[in-house]
Amino acid sequence: MAEFTVTLPSLGDDAGDVAKVSFTYFDEGDEVEEGEDLIEMVTDKATFNVPCPQTGAVRKMLVSEDDEVKVGDAICILEV
Repeated sequence: MAEFTVTLPSLGDDAGDVAKVSFTYFDEGDEVEEGEDLIEMVTDKATFNVPCPQTGAVRKMLVSEDDEVKVGDAICILEV
């Protein structure tokens, strides 16, 4: 199996480049389908979910609730 690193995508022009993790939907070892929500993020202007870009298993979650994450930072590693 190969590994795939999921990163925080662009938040849009109005949202800035930093968001806080408010909820993680999966634990390490969980299977996840492409398009399923991985984590919920919050900025001072919006709440949004980060979808999984590929089907696989969560090998390692690199963030936890209340962590601040910048655009481009790794949020988890998938086994695909």
